[in-house]
Amino acid sequence: MTPNGTPERKHQAGAFDIRNIIGGLIGVYGVILTLMGLFGDPETEKTGGPNANLWAGLIMLAVGLAFIAWARIRPVVVPEHVDSDDAAS
Repeated sequence: MTPNGTPERKHQAGAFDIRNIIGGLIGVYGVILTLMGLFGDPETEKTGGPNANLWAGLIMLAVGLAFIAWARIRPVVVPEHVDSDDAAS
C-alpha cells in the first residue's frame, strides 16, 4: 500500500521484455519456414527423407510460443521508485 492508502500498482516490462522480442522473432521465422515447408520444394533428397523446413518451422513456432507464454505467466516487475543510493552504486 502507498502512504495515502491506495493499493500499490506493479509495473510490468510488457512489450519491452526481451522474452517477448525473442519469442516474436523466433515465431516469425517459424511461420516463414512452416509456409516454405508446406508450399515450397521439400527437397527431401537433401535431408534423407523428412521435410526439414516444415519440421524446423513447427519447432520454432512452439519455442516462440513458449517464450511468449513464459513472459505472460511470469512477468518482470519493474520497481516504481529507485533510491538515489541504489542508483549511484
